[in-house]
Amino acid sequence: MSSSIASTRFSFLDRSRTRVGHDAAQALRDTVALAGTAEALGYHRFWVSEHHSVPGVAGSAPTVLAAAVAAATSAIRVGTGGVMLPNHQPLVVAEQFGVLASLFPGRIDMGLGRSVGFTDGIRRALGRDKEDADAFAAQLDELLGWLDGTQRAHPQVHARPAEGLRIPPYVLATGEGAAIAAAAGLPLVVGDLRGREKLVRAVEEYRGGFRPSSWSREPYVIVAGTVAVAGTEEEARRLLVPEAWAMAYARTHGSFPPLASAERIEALAMTEKERGLYEDGLRGHLAGTEETVAAGLELMLKETGADEVLVTTSTYDREALVDSMGRLARIAGLG
Repeated sequence: MSSSIASTRFSFLDRSRTRVGHDAAQALRDTVALAGTAEALGYHRFWVSEHHSVPGVAGSAPTVLAAAVAAATSAIRVGTGGVMLPNHQPLVVAEQFGVLASLFPGRIDMGLGRSVGFTDGIRRALGRDKEDADAFAAQLDELLGWLDGTQRAHPQVHARPAEGLRIPPYVLATGEGAAIAAAAGLPLVVGDLRGREKLVRAVEEYRGGFRPSSWSREPYVIVAGTVAVAGTEEEARRLLVPEAWAMAYARTHGSFPPLASAERIEALAMTEKERGLYEDGLRGHLAGTEETVAAGLELMLKETGADEVLVTTSTYDREALVDSMGRLARIAGLG
């Protein structure tokens, strides 16, 4: 194991992807079970995500799901990757995390993103529009003010029980997210691993513009992406197949489907466009044997100087996913 890998934290994000033959309730139970696996293997944190009206994703209420995850584990850090702040009032977000941090002290992370709903219909249902993402920096400042008691926009209003609690905030970088994280002096979560030049530029921009804050004295970079480890290169590739096809299908049909098995997908008669998108979706990830992935991790860590890797792998075969997590834990020397 290289010194760079040994000094890096490894964490896991699960998006509660639904699978063919398994309903949304099962996807949520799978997420909670996977958190226990991550804890047993020695991963640093386990995060859940926020998606609305997406057929292939069951995770629509991340703070609720985070509570279930935290209750089912005992030591691993639990959080969100992330709560999409433009969809919510900052006061309510502060209160929700205050409850989580009060119930599970010292274990809760507050990962925050600036995305809004995927379609006009979803945004209208949420009472938001595309332009709300532009107010993310101001919303973030307000949210932090609710936590440390410095907000003055609403006199005599307090976020109970959040005010005064140290709930670590993280910013998920999309678009100008890296600059916002730097200006606020907060840790950065950035991906994905396939767009390496863009990833490195975002990290450099963040480090160059970072302003120390009461939340973080130094830059902290979490790189997120798909990592698949198996006994052979082909087995690792097949772990990527379900998500690659789901993305290709979404881009050609406008609907993000549940994950199907690799066998089912490989038997499909794809159109030329579907095949091209599908093959593209298989490229650029950290996937292969333990030796291959270790070498890829070393290169990525050298290029980005990341402090932590947040694994975001989704696949149909849960046993293969658990095996991949175990192999990565061995590479990283976790436990």
